[in-house]
This record gives sequence, structure tokens and C-alpha cells, in this order.
Amino acid sequence: MNRKILVVEDSLTFRNYLEQLLSQVGYQVFCAKNIAEANAILLSEPDLLCCVLDYCLPDGQDGEVIELALTHQHKVIVLTALFNPELRENMLAKGVVDYLLKDSTASVSYILPLVQRLEKNQQHKCLVVDDSQTVRNHVVQLLEHQYISTAQAENGAEALVQLKSDTAITFVITDHDMPEKDGVSMIREIRQNWDRNRLPVLGLSATDDATLTAQFLKAGANDFLNKPFNPEEFYCRVHQILDMKEATNELYRMANQDALTGLWNRRYLFNQACSGCSVRNIAMLDIDYFKKVNDNYGHDGGDTALITIAKILSLYFPNDIVARFGGEEFCIQACGEFDDFASRLDKLRQRIEKTTITHNDTAFKITISIGAAPSDVSLEQQIKLADNRLYQAKEDGRNRVIFN
Repeated sequence: MNRKILVVEDSLTFRNYLEQLLSQVGYQVFCAKNIAEANAILLSEPDLLCCVLDYCLPDGQDGEVIELALTHQHKVIVLTALFNPELRENMLAKGVVDYLLKDSTASVSYILPLVQRLEKNQQHKCLVVDDSQTVRNHVVQLLEHQYISTAQAENGAEALVQLKSDTAITFVITDHDMPEKDGVSMIREIRQNWDRNRLPVLGLSATDDATLTAQFLKAGANDFLNKPFNPEEFYCRVHQILDMKEATNELYRMANQDALTGLWNRRYLFNQACSGCSVRNIAMLDIDYFKKVNDNYGHDGGDTALITIAKILSLYFPNDIVARFGGEEFCIQACGEFDDFASRLDKLRQRIEKTTITHNDTAFKITISIGAAPSDVSLEQQIKLADNRLYQAKEDGRNRVIFN
């Protein structure tokens, strides 16, 4: 992912501050103190995440550097020492990302979360729903200025079809008054399949109905904005929605993923539902003689072994649920024919047996034992049956799969 940023600022103090602020979190910062230096960087570095530009420079006191960066199709954040409402409006109309006062380091520090928001925006896609092509084009243009990709729908019915077919859509912006299905009705249907955190919705409307905000929020919208709106307020609402979505996703990940291996954990395994397949297969896996690995190579060596096993499990079962059940024990939930599942498990066992694990310049190998069971009982009973077969595999000599 591109993490290059151009900073153009004639004040050495602010320039050094911005370079330090952005560099310390991993951005590659190119600094210039005038338009001439900025132009040289723009010509040599065409792939920039964004440009942070001082409005008034010694060789261009009327925002010429902004025009230059926009000509190169870059995202621009403007810094200025003076607040000018007309200038601010003009800059935002040109498509700059934001317009910030540099009256203090506290004000300028807002740049870091803004830049990080731009970087994260590249992972998002918004479905814009409005029966007006003009409004859709305006909203799409604003979003694309912020690296957010878009899809469009003319009404609520069309939007619901798109949501089911396009899994890349991460949030929705919708009008209310539309033919076939209005915004509030559409949101009610959305909430039958997607909660507020998984698919946020921002409602828009130009109506004079004072109750519409409450109607949107009660139907399940995350926020509401009256049209016509100020681009800055629009961006603030969108950013807030995405910040909340990402924070919730991170909390969910922390609660349901194993910190060491990145696999799902036991909590997730028991809380999820099998995705509608007719045959659910479960396998319980255990690393053979894992205590000896810890004794011989230390707990760091044991962690390396666990991480290696997790990577191989994900490689052989990429579309299935793979969880670290606890300690050196893992669980796989997969749909499909049981014979095929058992065959894949044995290929997995053979792959692990042949894999050399390296830790602190020391190489070693491990094996696994596996018990598997098809789904003719509840998940808990199925796991217990697979676990019993796992122990049978260990009693029979380890490094084998028992599935009957």
C-alpha cells in the first residue's frame, strides 16, 4: 500500500514537526519549502498517498502549489495561517480533502488521523442510493476525493439487489424519497440481514419533515444529514461512521481471533453457525509431544511451531473455519463430502510431517494426530466424538488420522 506523502511548508518548524509526526508512524515523507522543490518531487514521485500543502509560499502566495498538486491528480490537504470562509469554500470546491488552520501544533496534529483515514478509505466501497443522477454524481465525487470507491443505485429495491451481489460494499449513503422503495423502507430490510456495525448507513434528505431524522435512526440508520450539505460536515459524518465500523471490527477480531496464530478462537467456533451446508465435518488436531518442543526449544520455539501449523492449516483449508481450540490443539469445521475431508486431512498430516521448522538457527520437525467426525449430532457432540478419535490416534501411535 502506498504510504508516500509530500509536505510543502516554508516554515522550518512546522515542516520538521509534520515530517516527524508522519514518519514516526511509518509514512515516507518528502519535504519541500517552495513550489520549485515541490514540482521536482511531484515529477519524480508520481505515486503519493496525499500532499500536505501550505497555501502561501515564497514563490506562490495564492495557492499555486495546490493547483500544481491537483493537476497531478493528487489528494490535497491545505494548511493556512488565516481563516477565510470564501477561500475555504473555494478550496473544497476544487476537491481538496480538507482545509486546516496551522494556528498551533494541536490543530496541525489533526493531519495524522486524517491521513490515516485516507489510507484506510481505500479498503471501503460505498453504495450511493438516490433517484437523482446529479446528486449521485456529487456524492460519488466527494467520496472518490477521499479514496472511497463507489457503486450506485437509483432506488431502494435496486440497492438491495446490489448489496446481495456485491460483498465489497462496506457502507451505504441513501436518499429517502425514491420510486419503488424509499430510504427508510430500504434500511428496515437491510437491518434484517446486516447490523449497524457490519453495514453502516448514512441517510440524506432535502425534506422539510422534522420527523424524518428520527424515522431514519429508528429504522436502523447510523446517522442522518440534511441536503444540501456542507462537504466538510459530510466528510466528518462519513469518517465517524467508518471510524466506528473499524473500531467495532477490531474489537470483534480481538474477541474472536487467537492473538498468536491469527486463527479463530474457541469462542468464535461455538458462537458461529454452519453456513447452511448439508454436511458439516469436524476435525480435532493435536501436536504430538508438544511438551518436548517447549522443553527443547523454549516457549518461543513452541510458538514458532504453533504459527507454522496455523499457516499450513490455512493453506489446506482456506475456505473453512480453522480455530485454535486451546494450547496445541486445533479444530477444523468444513462442509462437503466426509471422504474428501478425510483425504485432505491426511494430506495435511503428511505436509506437516515433512515440514522443517526453524527457530534461532535450530531446525526441528513435528507431527500431528487427528480425529474427525461427520455431522449427525450437535456441534458439541461432534467435537467430543472427534476429540475421542484424536485420543485414539494418539494411543495407536500418533501421526495419523482416525475418522471411524
